[in-house]
Amino acid sequence: MEIHQLPQSLTRYAWLSIAAAIATITLKSYAYWLTNSVGLLSDAMESIINLVAAIIALIALSMAAKPADDKHAFGHEKIEFFSSGAEGIMILLAAFSIAVAAWERLQNPQAIQQIDIGLSLVVFASLINLVVARILIAAGKKHQSITLEADGKHLMTDVWTTVGIVVGIGAIAGLQFFGHAGWEILDPIIAIMVAINIVWVGIGLMRRTFAGLMDVALSSQEQSTIIAILDEFQLTQGIKYHALRTRYAGAQRFMSVHILVPGDWTVQQGHDLLEMIETKISNEFTKIDIDTHIEPVEDSVSWQHTH
Repeated sequence: MEIHQLPQSLTRYAWLSIAAAIATITLKSYAYWLTNSVGLLSDAMESIINLVAAIIALIALSMAAKPADDKHAFGHEKIEFFSSGAEGIMILLAAFSIAVAAWERLQNPQAIQQIDIGLSLVVFASLINLVVARILIAAGKKHQSITLEADGKHLMTDVWTTVGIVVGIGAIAGLQFFGHAGWEILDPIIAIMVAINIVWVGIGLMRRTFAGLMDVALSSQEQSTIIAILDEFQLTQGIKYHALRTRYAGAQRFMSVHILVPGDWTVQQGHDLLEMIETKISNEFTKIDIDTHIEPVEDSVSWQHTH
């Protein structure tokens, strides 16, 4: 069966992510410069990591779109797992950086300046990230690209980071307005809480990356779809099957199965049956490479490769 590569057009989403990162870095850095808020500094730091992650995504999508060749007979899509792994690491680094900066400010609380302008800037930056994140996640699910989905989730952590920081700084502004001093400590506390929250997103991406690199099997639902088709042919054609194996490689699915047919069948009969099986399974999936092996059902050796 033909191996499908990611369309080159997906790189436009990576360029969109890069543009969003540059815009948000500019807005958030200016907001930090105006306010001297460690929360906003942390937010700006995370946007820098977003930019690095978006560049990694662009490289990964460009490589994944390359067709299979002599040295990469199964295509290049597995590079997407390295990209999602890098995204996970970037998220964890962002959380660590936020926690470190917040801890230092926790020891030495400082007043926040020009809160109204600063918050307006980061809210606008967050709206940019929200729109781009939803676009990336939708495109990732549609095209089954873990790279786009990971990049979108990364941006969503940035959105939630900003929400938490805006709430915290907004509370400080309200308290200052009513004459309550000493609440500047909320700024680093909110930043630490946000850092802890986004760690879970990074861990989730890392787990998914490791699963992909370890050639994890298709989901139980997808395997059930394949088994139902094989069972149908087993019932109607009088054949048997075993040694079903499945795995992911980026957006590409792979499966192999041994089909056992009567020994007196002609080569043409066996070939036609395999074509029908492969076609029916392929119709259920966007991208799947199928390897079928035909054997005589009467031969006991045919049953020895069961694992």
